[in-house]
Amino acid sequence: MSITKESELIGMKKISEVVGTTLKLMREYIKIGMSTKELDEYGGGILKSYGAKSAPYETYGFPGYSCISVNGEVAHGIPSEKKILKEGDLINIDVSAELNGFWSDNGGSFILGKDVNNHQSLVDASKQILHKAIHRIKGGVKISEIGYLIETEAKKSGFKVIKNLAGHGVGRSLHEEPDNILNYGVRTNRERFKKNTTVAIETFISTNSTIAVELNDGWTLVGNKGGYVTQHEHTILVTDNSPVILTESNEIWN
Repeated sequence: MSITKESELIGMKKISEVVGTTLKLMREYIKIGMSTKELDEYGGGILKSYGAKSAPYETYGFPGYSCISVNGEVAHGIPSEKKILKEGDLINIDVSAELNGFWSDNGGSFILGKDVNNHQSLVDASKQILHKAIHRIKGGVKISEIGYLIETEAKKSGFKVIKNLAGHGVGRSLHEEPDNILNYGVRTNRERFKKNTTVAIETFISTNSTIAVELNDGWTLVGNKGGYVTQHEHTILVTDNSPVILTESNEIWN
């Protein structure tokens, strides 16, 4: 959305702090032996305590308050009592919500306990690439330039990107224009980031796959060639200089 008055910025800051804090607290709460359903219920309780509504639940009827993807799942993993978390699991939590008519989105991948499956380099690459991409964004920068940067940095680290998932505008709804903040460069896309707009920037860094495919449950996405994927996401305000990271309370870069 385009921020045109102070009240809109306050609204976006408030909901962004809520989703960021929820993600941080869920990461602190998680432990080996817990089900993803229990983790999701905990996160849903935090959102409710702020008076916020889960965006996937409200918007799409998603069967959970947050998307919790484990190991081979790329995104939109459904919380389940049957999904019990183990040492070394690669976990992604994506939290988005609405409060007082404003929406914000954030997510992060991490390893539960010890890195027994050697996923840390993939997690680190995703975090570092998101940091580099976000700090390149300001009004007037081409959207395709950021996509090119993400893919180039992924390749330097020995990884690939998922090409059919993208960052997007956010604010008055969960997904707004621009909806094409891809993880690779498209030369024909001449669109540029606009000052005073709020966007969700996210990386999808992959070991094997380049396309996310939906499973029969109608939600869960997995890679077309298997392997693992990490995602990190912040909602930001685009300015003439460094962007304002609205969801910084998630501490995904710590």
